[in-house]
Amino acid sequence: MKLHFDRRAFQLHTPFRISRGTQQVVEALTVTLVDGAVQGRGETVGVDYRGETLDGIAAQIAAIASDIEAGLTRDELLSRLPPGGARNAIDCALWDLEAKQTGIPVWQRASLSPPRPVAATVTLSLDTPENMANAARAARACSALKLKLGDGLDDMSRVAAVRAAAPAAVLLCDVNGGWSFQQLQSYMPLLQELGMRMIEQPLPVGHDHVLQGYVPPILLCADESCFDRRDLSLVGERYAAINIKLEKSGGLTEALALAAAARMAGIKVMVGCMVSTSLSIAPALLVGAAAAWCDVDGPTYLDADRTPSIRFEDGFAYPAQPELWG
Repeated sequence: MKLHFDRRAFQLHTPFRISRGTQQVVEALTVTLVDGAVQGRGETVGVDYRGETLDGIAAQIAAIASDIEAGLTRDELLSRLPPGGARNAIDCALWDLEAKQTGIPVWQRASLSPPRPVAATVTLSLDTPENMANAARAARACSALKLKLGDGLDDMSRVAAVRAAAPAAVLLCDVNGGWSFQQLQSYMPLLQELGMRMIEQPLPVGHDHVLQGYVPPILLCADESCFDRRDLSLVGERYAAINIKLEKSGGLTEALALAAAARMAGIKVMVGCMVSTSLSIAPALLVGAAAAWCDVDGPTYLDADRTPSIRFEDGFAYPAQPELWG
């Protein structure tokens, strides 16, 4: 078996803004494992808020490339690389390769239910209240909207504008650690009134210890504060849900284990993504099929996705074609 990796930039058709900054292009690293005429692929864009860069990820992959080519297993990979982009790309490539070698699809190898269309949330980039309301109207076929918030000044105006534009939609919000505890508490009454169902990562990582013992009227979900199973016990004392992203967990193997552990602990599961191509989303959909919310619309921000790509239509994300992954 041979390992190759390459990098490619994908332009966004519209700038994607969150509380930490604005993204106009995404650079993805693809790992390809070749065994004769068969190949498996995995993608990573890295976890920027953990300081990951594609140069660093490439170095991590290169450091164990010979071991992978010699037959390193997915279980062995868990102890060789930390959670993050490098392990994610390799793990997903191994799953894909195994499926294509055996003719048994990943969902079946992982003892999951057959793939089906998944109801997908639409993420509204942080913008003016008017622009976010317009985006909500454009996404009226989707039953759930996730609002990017976090600059504090106009956040409640944004929520009010989106609710007026989409009175029947399920509303979720993602603050990306942009609020203080005092802001979170002060916003709660209006958020309740406007029907907000979930607040994702309201406080910065390292500051959310104040949530311990707090009983919020709206469900709180950990994103940046939860990477893998090692985080689960502490996170469970502060949040009622977690956002699982394969980039954070370090691949499908850990993501499936984390989802199972969360459910055993009574913690709700959301499956999310970075802005990425359909190659990243294909394995995430397998985890998202049993999640409370599936936020996998990253490829919809790209000017041009990979071919073939995930089909997003009428609020649903459709299973990947085998030629893409799995």
